Amino acid sequence: MALFNFSGYKPDSELRGQFTGRATTHLVDRANHYTFGTKTQEFALPLGLDPSGFLASCGRAGGPEPPVSIELNHGTTTLAFKFRHGVIVAVDSRASAGSYIASKEANKVIEINPFLLGTMSGSAADCQYWERLLAKECRLYELRTRRRISVSAASKLLTNMMLGYKNMGLSMGSMICGWDQKGPGLYYVDDNGTRLSGSMFSTGCGNSYAYGVMDSGYRDDMTVEEACELGRRGITHATHRDAYSGGVVNLYHMREDGWVKVCKEDVSELIHRYKKDMF
Repeated sequence: MALFNFSGYKPDSELRGQFTGRATTHLVDRANHYTFGTKTQEFALPLGLDPSGFLASCGRAGGPEPPVSIELNHGTTTLAFKFRHGVIVAVDSRASAGSYIASKEANKVIEINPFLLGTMSGSAADCQYWERLLAKECRLYELRTRRRISVSAASKLLTNMMLGYKNMGLSMGSMICGWDQKGPGLYYVDDNGTRLSGSMFSTGCGNSYAYGVMDSGYRDDMTVEEACELGRRGITHATHRDAYSGGVVNLYHMREDGWVKVCKEDVSELIHRYKKDMF
């Protein structure tokens, strides 16, 4: 009984009383994941859980005794840009946990479907969960309408998810890349519900270095080989300057007939090759 009281459990009779009149559409046996099927979009959480309050209690100031410190530092470099032959997506593979390197082989490109890609920046758990949920919604849309969802609509779905949980502790900066009836598409979406359309984006703490490389070499009329080389250079030079980025370059090319993975190359070998060519 004490466990029921602690978890906020209520008898079935009390629950029925809360869902009378118009509120009966808000189902008691709600789904265990985010859903667009209810009037009030929601994500099932344990009763009484306040994610933002929990994160605040884990900081250096005002934490419990003895003090607990969880440093939510993130580090990555991802980039994407449109050009005449589609969209180039390039990411590093270092997953950091504060001052520690958690993984050197994290693939920060989420393959939503054959014509949509999403990138990860921020919390790996948040990005993976919400973009995989986006993949489910895109597939349901395709089954219902018998046509592929547009890049714009897919990015809007992700934005709506983020707006429902704004200021609740999510950490995500993603790029949604794809090809639809209008041609190549590229959108930036973050945990604040920001949604931007553009021809070039870079996210993560190494983005300033990647932007410098892309700005110096970007042209709309590049060949596929030139565009792939620009993406590789952008990530490689960013990992060389940014301590939280590194590992390998995972590079994808979004074409009219779907995406293809171009390469997976070690940034340590690439930076030595580029330096040799410079001098």
